[in-house]
Amino acid sequence: MGRDLSALFDPTSVAVVGASDDPAKYGHAVAAQALRAPGRRPVHLVNRRGGTVLGHTTAPSLAAIGEPVDLVVISVPGPGFEAAVDDALACGARALVGITAGFAETGPAGLARQQAIAARVRDAGAVLVGPNCLGVADNTTELYLASDRFAPGDVTLLSQSGNLALELQLRCAPHGLGFARFVSLGNQADVTLVDLVEDAARHDATRAIAVYAEDFGDGRAFAEAAAAAGKPVVLLTAGRGTASARSAQSHTGALTTSADVVTAACRDAGVELVGTPREMAVVLAALNGRRRSAGRRTAVCTDGGGHGAIAADAAETAGLAVPELTEEAQRQLRTQLWEQSAVGNPVDLAGMGEQDPHSYGDTVTALLALDEVDSVLLTGYFGGYSAATGGLGGPAGETGTAGGGSALAAGELETARRMADRVTSTAKPLVVQSMFPDSPSCRTLVEAGIPVFAATEDAARALTALTVPAPGGPRGVRPLPPAAPPLRHAGYHDVRALLGAAGVPFPEAREITDEAGLLAAADAFPGPYVLKALHLLHKSDAGGVALGLPDRDALLAAYRDMHARLGAGSYSVEAMADLSDGVELIVGVNRDPRFGPVAMVGLGGVLTEALHDVAFALAPLPAARAAQLLAGLRTASLLQGVRGRPAVDVAAAAAVIERITTLAAAHPEIAEIEVNPLLVRPDGALALDARAVLA
Repeated sequence: MGRDLSALFDPTSVAVVGASDDPAKYGHAVAAQALRAPGRRPVHLVNRRGGTVLGHTTAPSLAAIGEPVDLVVISVPGPGFEAAVDDALACGARALVGITAGFAETGPAGLARQQAIAARVRDAGAVLVGPNCLGVADNTTELYLASDRFAPGDVTLLSQSGNLALELQLRCAPHGLGFARFVSLGNQADVTLVDLVEDAARHDATRAIAVYAEDFGDGRAFAEAAAAAGKPVVLLTAGRGTASARSAQSHTGALTTSADVVTAACRDAGVELVGTPREMAVVLAALNGRRRSAGRRTAVCTDGGGHGAIAADAAETAGLAVPELTEEAQRQLRTQLWEQSAVGNPVDLAGMGEQDPHSYGDTVTALLALDEVDSVLLTGYFGGYSAATGGLGGPAGETGTAGGGSALAAGELETARRMADRVTSTAKPLVVQSMFPDSPSCRTLVEAGIPVFAATEDAARALTALTVPAPGGPRGVRPLPPAAPPLRHAGYHDVRALLGAAGVPFPEAREITDEAGLLAAADAFPGPYVLKALHLLHKSDAGGVALGLPDRDALLAAYRDMHARLGAGSYSVEAMADLSDGVELIVGVNRDPRFGPVAMVGLGGVLTEALHDVAFALAPLPAARAAQLLAGLRTASLLQGVRGRPAVDVAAAAAVIERITTLAAAHPEIAEIEVNPLLVRPDGALALDARAVLA
């Protein structure tokens, strides 16, 4: 059920400790906000000097209030914070909001103080937001304990930045979006981002959850909570470009960055990942409606060729498709458009809107009705006619030459109403880009839940947010398996044995340390052979791998040469796999400190880092998800067979990937593990090399 945060969002009474008449102090801003709804619940202001604040009598201490207080906001200098927490708990507080800074963000000593305070709060059965936060607000319960007002709406905003929260509010306002709740995350000493996401998921008045986070805490738990929320979660985060392991000792570790990890976690959890506050507002506006696209086939409708071409390019850049309409669809459109209109896709009214503004709505309705269309992007001048007569800067001269600006404006406004009525009756989304997004016609669409944007790229991004992920593999975050007995030694043959016991197939092999062992291995299985020098970081780069040795004499000669050059302590003699018609893959798992085991699959072999054709997901991976990732590689056509080569057994590769990633997820002591290459042939998959690095 998650933690009970009812006292945080709907307390029976509130006290602000550190309330002040000094506008420069945060206690002044919070007190002023708290007093906005005095009739909802008792609001007590506490100032150690007594007197009045904002015209209200204050208490010199929480104890002086003389009655229990449900929620206490603490905005006092750092040295007095612990005492204020103790006083709040003694007064029966079930929730605390710590605005005071000077704790974990200052270093180890501050962290120790913070942890001790959080432990006292939890032991008392209370909850603490912060410290080092900017407060909370809940418009649904008239709880105002942040320095700024947030317009009411149905988005819950969880943010580590106050200024970004304010910018987001400004960007959301033109789309008619407001906020059910706002929580400043602070240091998350007690109440975490995960707790708040879980609570927002249960909050009936919350339709979407917007998050700005720099510190996820337990990133995997965040992904699990977001996946289970049943509501859209939109994430803006920073610091995604730094390598997660600068001292990586495998290709997997070297290629896995924080950006890859966050992107993979969001994709698996169904979270919309955005890069700027503007993009977050765009996605939230798109998700404000109830309509979703079942596919990526987009019809572009325009009243000018330039707008149509740019919108088509933007849609395809965003990952959508703008296919040519079928002859039957084009025939239907020709019956309602005039001769010069283009009906292939983009569909260009070519000036017909000036003759009949209803042609916009009629064409959009016709496109949404086509089985071959999943969504519609209307782009260009729509909104300009009502803008001209509404004083919004439209070119009144042009509309006047087409028969009177006022008549066109009235017709456009009427078609906006009709369009809104028709679109709300369909399951397919319509997104609008307009030169005049603030016009009366466009505002009519926004009020009906149809998103309108000034920028073409924003409209295209909105449509991608409305597109349901393609089928082909399960999404969601699979739970970690129980921890297995730890791997004590990460030698090559130790790792092979561990993977082999999990069902990962390898060629026959023997570890040897001298010529006698080498010859005994040659007698154990037939050639051709492979010889590898062990305990080297990158064996191939060092000349520590010899392939295709046809017999024991060639094997012995290769051993003597390699040993003279490298002097390795041990070697591996292996049966040479049949490489014909095979494709080499890489499969690895890197353990991220926030998100746990992260799987990487891609094109493998010695060119892994040069080609960088890899995909990521949270481990463990079910076979179906592994197959989906393989199908999404740039070089996926190699798996299907090219230039007369047969297709390889992707199902076998996916099954092996599932075994590798499940094993890695069950071994928290393994920081990195990879199989490279995993040879996939038409008749199965075979692991040819493996490496593991212990944490």
